[in-house]
Amino acid sequence: MTQTTAPRVRTLVLLFLAAACALLAGAGPASAHAALTGSDPRQGAVVDRAPAQVSLTFSESVSMDDDSVRVLDPKGKRVDDGGPAGTGGTTYAVKLHAGLPDGTYTVTYQVVSADSHPVAGAYTFSVGAPSETSVSATAQAAGGGFIGGLYGVGRYVSYAGFAVLVGGAAFVLACWPRGAGVRVVQRFVVSGWLALTAATLLLLLLRGSYTGSGKVADVFDLGLLGEVLQTKTGAALVSRLLLLAAAALFVAVLFGAYDKREDEERRDLTFGLAVGGTAVAAGLAATWAMSEHASVGLQAGLAMPVDVVHLIAVATWFGGLAALLVALYRGPADTPVPTDAVRRFSAVAFGSVVALVVTGTYQSWRQLGSWTAFTDTRYGQLLLVKIALVAVLVGIAYFSRRWTARLADTAAVVVRQRGKARGEREKAGAKASGGSKGSGNAKGTGASKGSGNAKGSGGSPRAAQLARQRAAVDAARQKRQRDADPHRFALRRSVLAEAGVAVVLLAVTTVLTQTEPGRTQEEATAAGASSTAPSTPSTGAVTLDMPFDTGGQDGKGLVRVELDPARVGANDLHLYVEGPDGTAVDVPEVKVALTQEAKDIGPLPVAPDHITTGHWSASGVQIPVAGDWEVAVTVRTSDIDQVTVSKNAQIG
Repeated sequence: MTQTTAPRVRTLVLLFLAAACALLAGAGPASAHAALTGSDPRQGAVVDRAPAQVSLTFSESVSMDDDSVRVLDPKGKRVDDGGPAGTGGTTYAVKLHAGLPDGTYTVTYQVVSADSHPVAGAYTFSVGAPSETSVSATAQAAGGGFIGGLYGVGRYVSYAGFAVLVGGAAFVLACWPRGAGVRVVQRFVVSGWLALTAATLLLLLLRGSYTGSGKVADVFDLGLLGEVLQTKTGAALVSRLLLLAAAALFVAVLFGAYDKREDEERRDLTFGLAVGGTAVAAGLAATWAMSEHASVGLQAGLAMPVDVVHLIAVATWFGGLAALLVALYRGPADTPVPTDAVRRFSAVAFGSVVALVVTGTYQSWRQLGSWTAFTDTRYGQLLLVKIALVAVLVGIAYFSRRWTARLADTAAVVVRQRGKARGEREKAGAKASGGSKGSGNAKGTGASKGSGNAKGSGGSPRAAQLARQRAAVDAARQKRQRDADPHRFALRRSVLAEAGVAVVLLAVTTVLTQTEPGRTQEEATAAGASSTAPSTPSTGAVTLDMPFDTGGQDGKGLVRVELDPARVGANDLHLYVEGPDGTAVDVPEVKVALTQEAKDIGPLPVAPDHITTGHWSASGVQIPVAGDWEVAVTVRTSDIDQVTVSKNAQIG
């Protein structure tokens, strides 16, 4: 039987590795939670004068260094002056050299979003007129390459190690206390601790290169490692290492003092271990929740504890399932997994599934926001795959519960048969001892003595060898008897199938944590459609977003101009003013002027009427000819503080 079970375990390991490699290799560069939603100058814009600065607006706060934003001239030379600085909320700006010549300029950026994922990109704008450029505007690969792939493997191993450590320990405490003395179970749980510790150290070393240059040499840069330790992700990884030290103490007690206690003493220690183990498991899960998707976005204060519960439920189910599989296939013949332990795990797994459904539903709503995001975003598509795998896993678990019930019935019959057989043997033994008592004494006078001499003269090694052979034969016989039960065989087969699906499901979950949530992707697409689209002839409305700063108190904000239908003739103009936080605000005065320098037309003044808070409107705005028009807006925030901002729009 050993020769038939070993290939199945090896098959599971190969499935584990194949699923990890296939999904992580196909993941590509890590998608980020943050997305570029606006820029000034916008993508593809042609401006008459060189701007004093370039500003970028993201969907959430990001981390930057001095090289995060670069502006390159047509020859590839940097023309930005100093590092980027925040101009309010999620907008960051970098100043440019004065007197830049005409031509096409390339803006590249590489930042780290608040949920720890790198994001990079590039776009171009032109001064005066477009020109040839030696710089590629193709988006940079953030989190890709060899370092990115290695970082992805580290994330997968850390999740798997967490599941094995937490789920295996929970299986022993809640389902099979005697399993604490089984060597194969001990090795399994310890391997989970070792995997999680090694993966955490690897992620800490790779983090700086992963979010930066992607070079292997940067992995060993101690200065870069020091910068990583000051970030939220670095602090989370260090906290995880400290909690793993506490987990090592927990494992030592579980497989040391706990295993050696009697049943009564073991019950008293179980409560303390359960409380301490739950606290350590929750702390480890919190290191993910506090540094990734759950920590930013909608309802972060509620999302983080929900994420902790979700991770613990996953670990309890998957890790306990793997521990049961190992015990069923590799456990010693004289210490089989009892039916009661399997039934208790079935109840624990059911509770985990309920927790997964509740927390997963909330997470799906929070990260998607709409039904269309299931099919229109990569996050939604991966989530559909995950839901399908969970459904398959629950279906297989249903059959496992049926085999468990049948195994319990078989075990009861076997116990009754063994009791009856033991009674019959005792009766037969009593009769035999009464009839052969005299002959036994006669034999003891000489034969036993001779045999003792023979033993002393060299029979001891032979006897020990025979004892080992008998023990091996007895163990093999017990294992054959145990494995001959068709119900136990069916249970092992269904548990193996569950574990195989769980391996793939864990890989999908790992990729899902690195993918931009559907809600953020849709919001970024909607927000960036107008602000980052290139200036092309339009047959519909034109929307222009222009940040302003009058220099006075409360002098910063955003003015948005909408011109509809943006054609020659009469147009409707709407103007909106927003504060730094995106709320509508009123200002003492706004004025609009339209100019086309190519034909020396304008400025044509427009005096919009105040409609409501932060909203002005004008009807019948006449545009005499098609072409590239400059829309200038003067914003006055006090008696002395005002500024004029402008952008070009193609009107056809």
